[in-house]
Amino acid sequence: MALPTDRIELSVIDSHTGGEPTRTIIGGGPDLKGESVAEQIADFRAHYDWVRTALTHEPRGYEAMVGALLLHPDNSDAVARVVFFNNVGYIGMCGHGTIGVAATLAYLGKISPGEHLLETISGDVLFTLHEDNRVSLVNVPSYRYRQSVPVQTQSFGEVTGDIAYGGNWFYLCSDHGQEISMDNLAQLQQCSREIREAIDAAGIGGADGGIIDHIELMGPPRREDADAANYVYCPGGQYDRSPCGTGTSAKLACLAADGKLAEGDTWRQESVTGSLFEGSYQQQGDKILPRIMGEAFITAETKVVIDPIDPLTFGFRHNLGED
Repeated sequence: MALPTDRIELSVIDSHTGGEPTRTIIGGGPDLKGESVAEQIADFRAHYDWVRTALTHEPRGYEAMVGALLLHPDNSDAVARVVFFNNVGYIGMCGHGTIGVAATLAYLGKISPGEHLLETISGDVLFTLHEDNRVSLVNVPSYRYRQSVPVQTQSFGEVTGDIAYGGNWFYLCSDHGQEISMDNLAQLQQCSREIREAIDAAGIGGADGGIIDHIELMGPPRREDADAANYVYCPGGQYDRSPCGTGTSAKLACLAADGKLAEGDTWRQESVTGSLFEGSYQQQGDKILPRIMGEAFITAETKVVIDPIDPLTFGFRHNLGED
C-alpha cells in the first residue's frame, strides 16, 4: 500500500450514539473501485487503509472510534452506501454507526424524518429518522446458531454462552459472575478477553466458519426502564459504549429462540455506560428481523489534515490485549 506524499484534507462529522462515537467521512475520501460493497472494501483495504488508521487511531482517534465512509449507492432507492471501519479493520454491519450516519445525513439536510435505505456489506438496511434525534433501523436477519456452549477460561472458570449472529458473530454469556458497571471495566475486559481466547483455542466459530469476534456479557439492569444490561467486547479490545446494535440484535435472536420475547414486544437493553436501545423483532422463517431504536447527537464538524511530514499522521494505537 502506497502512502500519500501530499497533504490531504478530509471533511468529517462526528456523532455519538449512546456514548459510542461515529466519525463519518463526507468529503475528500477515496474514490473506491468496484461495483459491490465487498469489492470497494477490498480496494479500501489494499490502497487506502491509511485513511482508516489516520481517523481511528491516536492522535486523532481512540480505541472506541468507528469510522464510516459514505459512497454513492447502487440502488437508486438508497440514500447512501456506507463502509464501516474501526481501529483494527472493517466491520460488516454497525447498528450504532447506522444511527450515527442517519443523524449525520439529517444534520447535512440530506434526509428528513421518514424511512430510508442504506447499503452495507451485510445487506440493505432500512432505517427511520424520527423527529427527536431517535433513529430506528431494521437490521439484517439474525439468528441463534448454538445454545449453551461451554468454554474454560484461565481466571474465571467455565462459562457458557449462546452463539448468535446479528450482523456480527457474538458469544453471549450470562454466568460470568461480573457486575456490569463502569466501576468494573478492568475485570469485564479481562473476562471477555479470556473468553475470546478460549473460543479461539477451542476452534469454536459461527456458521460457515464465521469468526466470533464480539463477546457480550449480560447482567441485570441498573435502570428501572431496562430489561438487562450488557458489556460488549469488540474485536480491537475496546468496549462498546452503547448497548450495541448488532449485539442487541443477537440478544433478541436468543430471546426469540427461547420463547422469552414475543414478536412485536419491546426489549430494552442498557449499556455499561447507562445508555439505552429499544429492540423488537419480526419472525422471518427460522430467523428474525430485529428493529433497534436509539438516539444520536452531532458532536463536531471537522476538517482533518493528513500531512505526510508529521511522523504520526497515519496514527498509532495501544495494544489492548487483542489477538
